[in-house]
Amino acid sequence: MEQTIFSVLPPLIAIILALITKEVYMSLIVGVFSGAMIYAHFNPLSAIVIMFEVMAQKIGSNQNILIFIVILGILVAAISRSGATRAYGDLAREKIKNKRSSMFLTALLGLVIFIDDYFNCLTVGTVMRPITDKFKIARTKLAYIIDATAAPICIVAPVSSWAAAVSSSLPENSKIDGFALFLETIPYNIYAWLTLVFLAFIIYTGKDFATMRQSVIENQTEFKVPQEYQDTELASVAGDGKGKVIDLVLPLFVLIVMCIYSMLYTGGIHEGASVADAFANCDASKALVIGSFIAFVFTGFLYLPRKIVTFNAFCDSFSAGFKAMTPAIFILCLAWTLSGICSDKYLNLGGFVGSVVANNTAFIMLLPPMFFLIAIALAFSTGTSWGTFGILIPIAIAILGTDNTSLLAINVAAILSGAVGGDHASPISDTTILSSAGAQCHHLDHVNTQFPYVLTVATCSFLGYVISGLTQNGWLGLFSAFVFLSVAMIYIYMKMPPLGMTNDE
Repeated sequence: MEQTIFSVLPPLIAIILALITKEVYMSLIVGVFSGAMIYAHFNPLSAIVIMFEVMAQKIGSNQNILIFIVILGILVAAISRSGATRAYGDLAREKIKNKRSSMFLTALLGLVIFIDDYFNCLTVGTVMRPITDKFKIARTKLAYIIDATAAPICIVAPVSSWAAAVSSSLPENSKIDGFALFLETIPYNIYAWLTLVFLAFIIYTGKDFATMRQSVIENQTEFKVPQEYQDTELASVAGDGKGKVIDLVLPLFVLIVMCIYSMLYTGGIHEGASVADAFANCDASKALVIGSFIAFVFTGFLYLPRKIVTFNAFCDSFSAGFKAMTPAIFILCLAWTLSGICSDKYLNLGGFVGSVVANNTAFIMLLPPMFFLIAIALAFSTGTSWGTFGILIPIAIAILGTDNTSLLAINVAAILSGAVGGDHASPISDTTILSSAGAQCHHLDHVNTQFPYVLTVATCSFLGYVISGLTQNGWLGLFSAFVFLSVAMIYIYMKMPPLGMTNDE
């Protein structure tokens, strides 16, 4: 379909409805159906057919991600029933003495699990939630820590599914190596680096502000577990397993190692490909399924012969794990469908944005901040970072060419930064959804409390890219952005009265 400004309406409708009603399921359904209606020229029957055709296509193309989420949910339920999580919690109560250290440990775990943001969101939340709950750390604060160390670390890690996605986003006829270009963007990815710095500042000082501050205060008075997660939590801890900390560590270790190996395997490491080429050409979603399944089988052999859990209890984790992941799966399916309706086969939102970019490129020096803002808007509207840089990176290469790789790296970095920033702010983003699921907090509460933090970092990042564009120097832009963020942090520190961390801080 020829791209028009009307392609912006479906995601805009979904986002506005979600923010007003706080009902994300219905908002997404309305957004998807409105997009189908526009494409079908307001024929209701055709719109219904188109909506479910797109949903089937998107679910089919993302089936490995859904399978991975289900297997991970089952694995988490099995570990919980084994008593290993409780054993870890007991050990953590001895070693972790205050709120600050529990949050820093959560962030550290998020940095360690840099392979994939889906895996990061769900694993970090599952492992650390019992510890942060002990110190009455708001679930919204936990979700922010998870989200702030998921996509930002994946987008600057050479060994990650995101690196593979960026490398594969280059046009087939481009004369530049995608992985080499990705490596050049790492130091210029301002939003990612500033997010990690700002997260450390918030954890260390405890100077929460805006809606997050209100949430933290409310949970200090009375710790809240969202109603929709109370049943799943009760089910997950119902077992009386005899597991030890090693029964938590080993399955997670095997999961991480096998996911990395599976990425190499699907990338052709056995066929003679180098490690870099194998990661660049891997099938990340298939690798996650292979790695998680092997970890699940390993966990069964680890638990059952030692009678850590009974056979029936182990099998009960199948339904419990699936049930715990149902909210995230449903939202993901609807978000993917909305993205599909906005794709080039239907409303072509990316084409519309691309035409806007192509018609406003008179000044090369303005490209980095412009690409950053457009990437934020596109990722926010569609809820997908990968789709955003998949659309904009070819446009950047078409405009700039491949002769000046330094200038191209700055602009591609701006696209990647904006994609992550928009992803963080969007209520229909898959990583935002999974961060909520990992922390087991209400999804829109996470969106509302995280948004002021995202806005702060994004503003400083934008100013950094303005400097990068004017000077054509990515390092100077990064330094300037850090200066702007430092000023913002000093202001927040001086203006925000202490909350009183308690629990010996």
